[in-house]
Amino acid sequence: MVSLYWGIGKRLAEEITGVNKPEYGKRVVLEISKRLSGDYGSGFDKPAISRMINFYQEFPDYKKVVTLSQQLTWSHFLVLLPIKDELQRNFYAAMCKNENWSVRTLRERKKSMLYERTAISKKPDEMIRNEIAELNEEKRMSVDMFYRDPYMLDFLGLKDTYSEKDLENSILAQLEKFILEIGSDFAF
Repeated sequence: MVSLYWGIGKRLAEEITGVNKPEYGKRVVLEISKRLSGDYGSGFDKPAISRMINFYQEFPDYKKVVTLSQQLTWSHFLVLLPIKDELQRNFYAAMCKNENWSVRTLRERKKSMLYERTAISKKPDEMIRNEIAELNEEKRMSVDMFYRDPYMLDFLGLKDTYSEKDLENSILAQLEKFILEIGSDFAF
């Protein structure tokens, strides 16, 4: 399905919605949406077709899409699409693939700004690319992908002042979430 959506997006992006054809492209997308919806049912409305075009534009490398689609669903890609920074998007995609994140986990990590809190985000772009490539190719995560600044422990429900015992009890009550925030491999 991911490959199909990428192919539809590619064809429409290249043939119909080119740089010189914005108004024409919008009308054609609407018409194609009506035809596909009539022939194949729901899932091809105008916003869906627009997402397919955007998907192709954000992920133009088909080999990368095929590789990622073996572990990620279309829903994963829909969460990744709004991320405009390519390095950040690649980071989340690699983490999803290697850590077997569900869509819910990806949303939570994105919402908690995981990328921005990791040490890797403070490195030069070329080093980030290399570490993400290493994660994808060798499934080896650098230390900078583990360490976070700061750790988000809001789920513990602690207020402004609390004792060490309160912290311990909250961590034990929310152990799974705590381990996921620290990082499953790091906590293990």
